[in-house]
Amino acid sequence: MIEILQNMQLIAPLFLVLSLILPLIFFFYSSLFNNKDPAPTKQTVTIPKSYPLIGSYLALKRTGNRRIQWLSDIVQISPANTFTFQRPLGHIQVFTGNPANVEHILKTRFSNYQKGYSVISTLSDFLGAGIFNADGNTWKFQRQVASHEFNTKSLRKFVEQVVDAELSHHLIPIIAAAAQQDQTLDFQDILQRFAFDNICKIAFGFEANYLTPAVERSKFAVAYEEASEIISKRLRELFPLVWKVKRALNIGSEKRLRMAAREVHEFAKNIVREKTRELKEKESLESADMLSRFLSSGHSDEDFVTDIVISFILAGKDTTSAALTWFFWLLSKNPRVEKEIVNEILDKSEAPVYDEVKHMVYTHAALCESMRLYPPVPMDSKEAVEDDVLPDGTAVKKGSLVTYHVYAMGRLESIWGEDWAEFKPERWLEKLESGKWKFVPKDSFTYPVFQAGPRMCLGKDMAFMQMQSVVAGILRRFAVVPTVAEGVEPNFISFLSSQMEGGFPVKIVERETSN
Repeated sequence: MIEILQNMQLIAPLFLVLSLILPLIFFFYSSLFNNKDPAPTKQTVTIPKSYPLIGSYLALKRTGNRRIQWLSDIVQISPANTFTFQRPLGHIQVFTGNPANVEHILKTRFSNYQKGYSVISTLSDFLGAGIFNADGNTWKFQRQVASHEFNTKSLRKFVEQVVDAELSHHLIPIIAAAAQQDQTLDFQDILQRFAFDNICKIAFGFEANYLTPAVERSKFAVAYEEASEIISKRLRELFPLVWKVKRALNIGSEKRLRMAAREVHEFAKNIVREKTRELKEKESLESADMLSRFLSSGHSDEDFVTDIVISFILAGKDTTSAALTWFFWLLSKNPRVEKEIVNEILDKSEAPVYDEVKHMVYTHAALCESMRLYPPVPMDSKEAVEDDVLPDGTAVKKGSLVTYHVYAMGRLESIWGEDWAEFKPERWLEKLESGKWKFVPKDSFTYPVFQAGPRMCLGKDMAFMQMQSVVAGILRRFAVVPTVAEGVEPNFISFLSSQMEGGFPVKIVERETSN
């Protein structure tokens, strides 16, 4: 009761503000619902109009769940592939797909473009001070400790001890059973479970055993997905006052977020407590997992380490599973590419060892090409510490958000050519005189799927090894066949990472070439 009264005192000034802007909000919605025009398509997209006080709010609201695609279309038609979006109350946000701007933001003037207070405070109820929601020394410490987990020795251990075991003992049996029983699987859910078990084992030394034939998802999984969705909608909210009032009153989506975040944090805390007990019982540090390193580094604050655990669950569970979901979708539409990959797999041993997986060049290129079109993190924003001017001449004011649009960059003709819409792994390859393929990487500022500069993803190589192992393990024996009707395209959406809206229902078909 006391807490509620304190909250009421805190939000009293907010109600005064709301009383002033409510008429304006009613205007927004009346305009929205009275507008009978269809949502903009690629053919009709234009730079959005801006109005006093509300900026381009109405244009963005009309896009519904096509916000990413709409912003991408605008980036593509904008001069220098950059445009300034007018947010309500005079705030601005710069969207860019210009590689020179991306390098400026992520490397050249790295110190001027941080996560920033607005982003960190918005996400903190779920991500706390974890590495993906931190700046300065907090971020540096986590990155330094985590970097020890991503060396060659750890990569080999990851593939040979973790991924291979999860594949042979869990993923392949589930897929084989589905093929035998002609069962429909939500492959997106299966891949998320697989990735979750992997990150728990390699990062925390914890056996999650989430990839099981059970139909019901765990309480943690349900809570994690709900928290991810609500917190990401917070981040996109053009009127933050709305969610802040709901949080203060503990109502609606904010009440659900509080409950979901509590469930996720308790799950992560139990992992931390179990590892702490394990380390106390041992005379020396035998476990080399990342969580053991953090706890042994002198940082024993349970809440801080819990935040770290949640951030790495986000990194390991959602990004690789998102990439693989869209990869298998694209393969189903491109049988020529699938045939090339299967041939490459069949040239390897039955259970490919680390060195063989590492040299699956065509598969690696196909994964890069898939993530070009469907990046796991389609947009990323930074906050300007001081006024600045981007290389293309765009002015950036202190406190403004600057967003580089990864999804749009994968669709720019100026970068990828007239055939950018084609799924073409060969654009990443060069044919040698021997007849073999050589992988030709792209500049990280042209292809910032794994970020770039000082914040370049530490787990990039580990992610590729995991994905290539999964592809080899599945496609050697099976074909993944989507059950959607012919011509139906799944919708690309994103919360903290991208997803296929509604899941990815598939049938599993055993190959005639399998033993």
